[in-house]
Amino acid sequence: MPTRQRSPETRRHLPPSAKRLASAGASVALVLGLGLAPGTANADAAVLPTLVTTDGIREHVENLSTIAEYNGGNRATNTPGYDVAADYVADQLKRAGYRPKREKYDYEMWDEHSEPVLTQLSPEHREFTPEDDFATMSYSTAGDVTGAGVAVDYDSQDSGCTADDFAGFPDGAVAVVKRGSCTFTSKTANAADAGAAGIVIANNQEGALLGTVGEESAIPTVGSTAETGDALAAAGDGLELRVRVDASVTEETSYNVVAETKGGARDNVVMVGAHLDSVPEGPGMNDNASGTATVLETAQQLAKLGGPNNRVRFAFWGTEEQGLIGSTKYVEGLKEKERERIALYLNFDMLGSPNYGRFVYDGRGELDGSLPPPSGSGAIQKTFEDYFEQEGLAAEPTEFSGRSDYSAFMEAGIASGGLFSGGDGTKTEDQADDYGGTAGEDFDPNYHTPADDIDNVNWRAIDELSGGVAHAVETYSESTLPVNGVAPRTFRDREFRPDQVGDLWLR
Repeated sequence: MPTRQRSPETRRHLPPSAKRLASAGASVALVLGLGLAPGTANADAAVLPTLVTTDGIREHVENLSTIAEYNGGNRATNTPGYDVAADYVADQLKRAGYRPKREKYDYEMWDEHSEPVLTQLSPEHREFTPEDDFATMSYSTAGDVTGAGVAVDYDSQDSGCTADDFAGFPDGAVAVVKRGSCTFTSKTANAADAGAAGIVIANNQEGALLGTVGEESAIPTVGSTAETGDALAAAGDGLELRVRVDASVTEETSYNVVAETKGGARDNVVMVGAHLDSVPEGPGMNDNASGTATVLETAQQLAKLGGPNNRVRFAFWGTEEQGLIGSTKYVEGLKEKERERIALYLNFDMLGSPNYGRFVYDGRGELDGSLPPPSGSGAIQKTFEDYFEQEGLAAEPTEFSGRSDYSAFMEAGIASGGLFSGGDGTKTEDQADDYGGTAGEDFDPNYHTPADDIDNVNWRAIDELSGGVAHAVETYSESTLPVNGVAPRTFRDREFRPDQVGDLWLR
């Protein structure tokens, strides 16, 4: 997950409402028939946030935890844990009246079999430490190479982004470039085309660079900390490096679980998604049982409200942790007309971080690290911000950095948004004032570790954020007018009966 940036407009923390901590109770029966006025953003008028309770979400998380515990300790793609978790989600959807489908896709799965090596052999010997100083880029090819280390336009944001950067590059050398304006795939391909034996891509911010080259590269590729890269670039002409990667790529098949409401306009679909898989290292209760459980509970409770104006499609993505593969394959597999029917996409990935924040994806594209958001994404951001303001809760934007399943939808031009409680970014003093918790620590210190278990899920975070999830889903199930200009069907389908054509009266 991306490092978070603060908005200067962030509101101060106010005590959260406790109305959703208990089950809805008999009072819900009094409001089931009221519905939500088309296009409204009034949280008090919404029914679904009352139906979607923390107790209901907790039950799903507990069940996903049990599944992981009895199936190897995780729910990673192509493991029994993932298959049983998918069975659970499908069964719960069927009980609520949906007809879930398992939509298969083929993909290349990358596995690293042992720790990588990055060693400076001269002008002085230095062994760099995996994870602390560097890490293998996913989909790096295997190899063990030694050669001169050559910095390539290292101080530029465009380092390694063009073939011209590698003019005169020594054959068999190891390229040292810096993260910047182009993809790691481009940098690696340019280096390989120039005859490089390997490449080190240095971060331009704090921490080791955890990245991917997207598909199997031609040369071993690792990402380093800024400090490691700077030291290599400063070593000069006498630099000699060894890079070793032990990895393989195999052809695999997996699947997403997808279900949609029976009613609603087929040509104006609201998509809601969360990834179902965990990393192999742990059960993934925050990442992402928290999002899965919230989306599942929202789907179940939405079914109680009767037919929506717009079709709502719920997706539980596979193979997210290997590079957003399930969601990407889904979007790539859509025909043009099918893509055009999707009004918007809402993404929920990590909603129960132990040291949480309330983050709304940057639909207005105001943060430096955000991808250019499709039109309508700013309206989604405002819907969430208005909800939290009405609840008296501080919130702030977070980068649309491409690190979760919204990425393929944005690339396809589909308006996107969502919520996030924080991952491997560090909480500031101001954020601790807004949300509570501990400044100077990660929002989720257990991210991608065995400690991401049910004991470390923050239920207060889920209570507050799931209300926003339910509010947005109900709002857009009734009207997507602010996002894509499509008014509710009651307006769109009104009969057109003019009194005149030009100056001639008809009746």
